Formats: sequence, structure tokens, C-alpha cells
Amino acid sequence: MRIALTVALALGMSGVAQADGLGDAEKGAKVFTQCKGCHQVGEGAETRIGPHLNGVFGRAAGSLEDVRYSPSMKRMGSDGMVWDAATLDAYIENPRALVSKTRMSFRGIKDAQERSDLLAYLRIYSDNPADIPEAEPTALGTDHDIDPAILAIQGDPEYGEYLASECKTCHQSSGANDGIPSITLWPTEDFVVAMHAYKRKLRPHPVMQMISGRLNDEEIAALAAYFKDLEE
Repeated sequence: MRIALTVALALGMSGVAQADGLGDAEKGAKVFTQCKGCHQVGEGAETRIGPHLNGVFGRAAGSLEDVRYSPSMKRMGSDGMVWDAATLDAYIENPRALVSKTRMSFRGIKDAQERSDLLAYLRIYSDNPADIPEAEPTALGTDHDIDPAILAIQGDPEYGEYLASECKTCHQSSGANDGIPSITLWPTEDFVVAMHAYKRKLRPHPVMQMISGRLNDEEIAALAAYFKDLEE
């Protein structure tokens, strides 16, 4: 792995790794040690517990053959989600906030610089590293961090109940999952992060993008507070 990284840097990736606003690929190789228990990347990489990460940039979510993806991950791919710098950053930060009930049992990397370094490292093994950072699917997103003040809003569950009638046309209040993910008893922060991911179009479902786009921060917080303690 170290040899492959050195060769890639020698072929012109060093400028990318150190470019303004991007991570450091060499540091990212060290961050990747957190992922090695399940994922491989580089020459000879194979799917293990999780899919190999060669060519992950530009890959549709849940699209590799012979990988036991969760239904939620497959659904995200069917909805059109593609792994790029923005969606990968959001997923690595909090996997379950982006893909509900993902099988990836990883708490996430909260440090933004570590995530940036890791993405710089993974980009080495994308299909067109010479195009980085200008071209999709490897262009960096610039607006996918939620203001802590938004997460700190204390939602009114009674107001959330009033707003929730539209949600309940699809999501069952019993928590049953019949093809549509349950949002009952969902932690408030995960709910808020997910809704803002739809607002920013990180999550691709068009109906949810439309619904979340009509909600302000206080309304999202109210819905989160309502569904957090909802019982059948």
C-alpha cells in the first residue's frame, strides 16, 4: 500500500493532495487504517466484509455485485445517489444519518480534516485522478456541514405532531417498515441531519427533497422531537 501511494504521488497526485481546501493523501493513508478491517483499496483489492473502494468515486451506491448491501443502501442507489466527495464525506462522518440502517457498523469520523485526508487518499484510486479536483465525480462539496446552532434547536413535539400528518402518509407511526424506512424513535440529531441532507440534495429521493425544502429549521426540529418519542 505504501509503494502504491508513493507511485501515485510521483505520477502527479502530490499537487492534488496538498491543494488548497483538499486533504493530504499521505495522512489519509493512515486514517484508512480505521477502515482496513472491512475494506480494501489499491492493487489487488477485493471485497471483504465491505466492498472494495477502488473506483468508489462516481459509483452508484449499492451497485457492486456480490456485496451484501442493506436494503437501505440499495434503495439509495436506486434513488440515484452516487458516491462523490460530498456524499462520501457525509457518509464517513455519520453513516446512519445518510443511509438509514446501513450495515456498516462504524461510528464515523467526526474530524473534518481527517475525512478530507481520507478522501484525498481514496481519490488516488478513482478512475480519473488527473482530473481532480475540478471534475466530477471527485469535486469537493462546499456546503454539507450543519451549523451546531441548528442541531441545538429544541423542537416542540406538539407542533411536530401537527406537521407530521404529511410524513405519516408514507412512514408508519407503528415503526413498521414495509418498503419505506421507519422514522419512529429515531434520535433527534440523526433525524435533523438526514432532513438537512435532503435539503442539500445529498440524499437523492425527490419526494423527500421537496418536503424537506418546504421545512425551516424549527419545523425540522419539531418533527424530530415528535418522532423521537412516538409510540404506537
